[in-house]
Amino acid sequence: MKVLKIMIIAGMAAAAGSCGTGKGNFRYQIDSFADLKVMRYQVPGWEDLTLEQKAYAYHLAEAAKWGRDILWDQNCSENLRVRHALENILENYKGDRKCKEFEDFTVYAKRVFFSNGIHHHYAEDKIFPDCPKEYFEILMAGVGIDDPGLLEIIYDPVIYPQRRSTDTSGDIVAKSAVNFYEGVTREEVEAYYAGIVNPDDPCPISYGLNTKVVKGEDGVIREEPWRSGGIYGEAIDHICEELSLARGFAENDIQKRALGILIEYYRTGDLRKWDEFNIEWVKDTIGTVDFINGFIEDYNDPLGRKASWEGYVNIKDVVASARTETLSANAQWFEDHSPVDPRFRKKTVKGVSAKVINAVCLAGDSYPSTPIGINLPNADWIRKEHGSKSVTIANITHAYDFAAQELPASTLSEFAWDQAEIDLYKKYGTIADEIHTDLHECLGHGSGQLLPGVSTTAMGEYASALEEARADLFGLYYTADPKMVELGIMPSPDAYKAEYANYIRNGLMVQFTRVEPGRPNTEAHMQNRKLIAEWCYEKGLSRNVIEKKVRDGKTYFVVNDYEALRGLFAELLAEIQRIKSEGDYEAGKALIETYAVHIDPDLHKEVLERYSKLGLKPYGGFVNPEITPVTKNGRIVDYQITYPDDYLAQMLLYGKKYRTL
Repeated sequence: MKVLKIMIIAGMAAAAGSCGTGKGNFRYQIDSFADLKVMRYQVPGWEDLTLEQKAYAYHLAEAAKWGRDILWDQNCSENLRVRHALENILENYKGDRKCKEFEDFTVYAKRVFFSNGIHHHYAEDKIFPDCPKEYFEILMAGVGIDDPGLLEIIYDPVIYPQRRSTDTSGDIVAKSAVNFYEGVTREEVEAYYAGIVNPDDPCPISYGLNTKVVKGEDGVIREEPWRSGGIYGEAIDHICEELSLARGFAENDIQKRALGILIEYYRTGDLRKWDEFNIEWVKDTIGTVDFINGFIEDYNDPLGRKASWEGYVNIKDVVASARTETLSANAQWFEDHSPVDPRFRKKTVKGVSAKVINAVCLAGDSYPSTPIGINLPNADWIRKEHGSKSVTIANITHAYDFAAQELPASTLSEFAWDQAEIDLYKKYGTIADEIHTDLHECLGHGSGQLLPGVSTTAMGEYASALEEARADLFGLYYTADPKMVELGIMPSPDAYKAEYANYIRNGLMVQFTRVEPGRPNTEAHMQNRKLIAEWCYEKGLSRNVIEKKVRDGKTYFVVNDYEALRGLFAELLAEIQRIKSEGDYEAGKALIETYAVHIDPDLHKEVLERYSKLGLKPYGGFVNPEITPVTKNGRIVDYQITYPDDYLAQMLLYGKKYRTL
């Protein structure tokens, strides 16, 4: 599971803590176009690593980069066809490159690169060029591309309109552009897995996590694995080669064993090996360098079963990790005092490992847009029996904050009700937000348990949004708990109020700057926030817990009773935990459909108009630092980090260097 950055507040003082990366003369934002901004992040602590640790991180980063084409193909079967044409034109077109049409083409190319395909990375709707179709055809002819069908894929709104459809009035499998299914209907897919899944298995395999489901000419439905020798075999072979090299520099025997199992999993496609790897990976709590590599998150699958490929390499921030380690050490207390039915609590919380990290390399589904917190593994039975790892990504959060300081405008000043609310956030907002992320990842995702016999896929297409809501609510509830001040984590008993006010303001209004007019709210994290904020607003109306105010034609949502709001968070947390623990699909569906999807059109129009005047970009992503081996007398003596400032150049470099499909 992952936490995504939800909004940037310009001019905010970032609590850099032990990140060791002040703004100084370093420029964070390096590009902006459409609704996107591209930033750089620094890697504090790199120079403190040993040569072996740097080598370990370097090869893990190379393994991560080799998975790039996998994600592109997973997002849509035509994505690489489009990308290769874009790369060809950008590198070889000899015509006028300064005219408006070519500038529009370049913006389209950047958007496609940013989204790892032809669909918006967050809204999931198809992206279209602003340059005319006829001009695009001229560009293609100028570099020798003879592919009329490509123009239809790019320009026809009927072809692949959404990456992942949420329109449950039809077949969400057939309507989704993702390349997880071929020739099958939702009904056929669900029947197929119902025939092979054993609901009584105490250690259930995550069936379908690393396969494509296809119907052959003989009418037989089968799975085709993503493994060496199978789909994505060449990319996976490169990944395994780099993982093998990394294994030679591992910091301890646990890392070596984990990498060996991961390589065997990639070569066989055996999901039991994936589980075995995750169990071993969770054990490594002492290493400085860590990684994520594999088919992990199922957000992009309309049925919540297939996993997108993702890579991440990071190093531990030792000083900042003291906060998350305190949370981990008290995990059982938080579980025991959770406001959910005792039947749904874990009797014994095992192996919760939490730390603050600094990213070294982002890849796959985490690049260029990346989460600010991650909690893995996702399998409930592994979390229950063996524990989980939770991370908060410090240098990414700080890069967002420092980049925001480079801009003159602020969503806070526009959407906060008064100066007192603004001052509260300026005083406590950054730290309260980081602590909420810690709680969400460190404890929220690992809390609770399913009742015996309840399938991990019982929530179907609503699973991701409900799980994110559950973790967010856990964090919101405990952010205000006196225990947080007692543990020395929260700086003041009132600090949580900054997070509460910001969460409601964002969930009911600000986040919809990311949604086009007339469109529903479809992204899982945004659905979770809307569900929580709108449910609490409605349930608190009689007590005026959250008040809707209008001043000078502008709408605001103001928290009047913070204690009562915490009580509403507790009530909703208890209900969503019940829904998940009991596998109550209909109740989960009702919550999402009632509170999470539909946006008030008048309020949406107002929010978009107010936001447009600020000149901000609602989405952000990053270029990776470049890690370069330094040789002397034929031997590698160091690995140097540099920070590129050309987004398009890195996209084209990766397209050449790591192309496999």
